[in-house]
Amino acid sequence: MKLLDKYIIKKFLTAFFFTVVLLVSVICVIDFTEKNDDFLKHDLGAWQIVSEYYVNLFPYFANLLSPITVFIAVVFVTAQLASRTEVVAMLASGISFKRFLLPYIMGSAILGVLTMAMTGWLIPIANKTRVQFEKAYIKNPYRFDARNVHIKIGPKSYAFMESYDNVNNVGYKFALETIEGTLLKRRMTAEAITWDSTKRAWKLTPQVIRTFNGDKETLQSLPARDTTLNLYPKDFASTYRLAETLTLPELNRYINQKIARGADDTQVYLSEKYERYAYPYAMFILTVIGVIMSARKSRAGVGGQIALGFVLAFVFIIFVILSRNLAAVGTLSPLLAAWVPSLVFTLIGLFLYRVVPR
Repeated sequence: MKLLDKYIIKKFLTAFFFTVVLLVSVICVIDFTEKNDDFLKHDLGAWQIVSEYYVNLFPYFANLLSPITVFIAVVFVTAQLASRTEVVAMLASGISFKRFLLPYIMGSAILGVLTMAMTGWLIPIANKTRVQFEKAYIKNPYRFDARNVHIKIGPKSYAFMESYDNVNNVGYKFALETIEGTLLKRRMTAEAITWDSTKRAWKLTPQVIRTFNGDKETLQSLPARDTTLNLYPKDFASTYRLAETLTLPELNRYINQKIARGADDTQVYLSEKYERYAYPYAMFILTVIGVIMSARKSRAGVGGQIALGFVLAFVFIIFVILSRNLAAVGTLSPLLAAWVPSLVFTLIGLFLYRVVPR
């Protein structure tokens, strides 16, 4: 690396981390004022609030705002260089604009690797504690209220419950069906099924088993008994921010399990997975756009360029939110929804590179 590269990278990364600390600190203060009543209601101590909640909330918001912070940092640093005619001096010395972009690209690559490590492993681990804290002290107690629940628990096995009580771990009007192709081969019914945490098994009330063989049907009655199923109370537990608490390997396994069971809410988890890969690239393309927009001295000054940077960065966040919502309702595929904002801004970046004078 040249001395000039080190100079720009140092200023870029310093501005980035300073912006992150500043923005996230302000957000945490606002968050505290909103949740202070909940903290007082549960008589929580300052150390517990900070260590269990805000220490883990900080990296979550830092990652969420990374497209904004990286863009603002690039605009701030480059606009300062331009205002002091340093950019003009660099280009006049024979450095091409592409070469001028190199230290910014190197800086965004460092941040991209750091972001990938954080979103894949570190932030989900922190989110486990944070989300548990929110469910315990901020959110209302969870009640599983779905009706007529169908879950695939094996290649040919399907479980049915009319309702489930997640407080006592009891399912009502339970049925276990064996289906081969489109034919129902066996159906076992019980009035209730209860989870025994000691035995880690389900307690079935007396059952009636109907077996079908062509046109023939046989009935069998069984007394109450214990059984094991590929079904657990966690399948009915709260999924509040669950995707955010899963590391990348855990998220992949959970998605595969969802797909195997034929669940209809896999879009949320697929979107989370693909967004983790798209974010580092988004930081790269926003870095390039920021340099292109702020490399010239502006009459509006550094403040005007930073304000424009804020606007474009928030436009990007709006694109992310809209794409995520469209994926959640099934309008867009999760993969496309995760990459649409980055692809749109890539086109914007190419356009600006061609038309903005340097």
